[in-house]
Amino acid sequence: MILAHCILNQNAKLDRCAHCPGPISEVLGLLLAEGIGIVQMECPEMLYLGLDRQTERGASPSVAAEDTRIARRMQEPGARETIARIAGNTARQVADYLRNGFSVIGIVGINGSPSCGVEATWRDDAELAGYGELVSELDRQLRQAGIRLPVRGIRSSDVAHAVKTLRGLVDESIRTTDAAAA
Repeated sequence: MILAHCILNQNAKLDRCAHCPGPISEVLGLLLAEGIGIVQMECPEMLYLGLDRQTERGASPSVAAEDTRIARRMQEPGARETIARIAGNTARQVADYLRNGFSVIGIVGINGSPSCGVEATWRDDAELAGYGELVSELDRQLRQAGIRLPVRGIRSSDVAHAVKTLRGLVDESIRTTDAAAA
């Protein structure tokens, strides 16, 4: 399973956006209980802007204002290069796992994120339907390589729904594997 960085490390999130002290433990617990390997995507926002996302010292902007600022910054050429590199590295890992006989269950992002959103991202001063920048680029690179994976989004603020979403992906993978074996 390919996971957005902050699913396994909420400490990487923008201030006031983390809902867990470390990983989303219920999600991690489900994957560990099922014996599912985890590939953690790098966080393009953290790599490009730093952990503090270059927020002005002493400023206390709203989360929406920060998401807007970060979404704009992630359009910069350096950010686009960071996103392309992360997507390329992740796509190569997926292809290598598949080439060596492993199943890759899917990609899980964080809805509302300018980078890792799936059903919802942040763009143009609002939360909008669609992929964030990293998920969009990863999906494009995988499709270019002929690889199609389920892509789902979760929110760390709704752990029950996150677990239900991952449970659905795991069950879908089991059904697909069982059908292929029959």
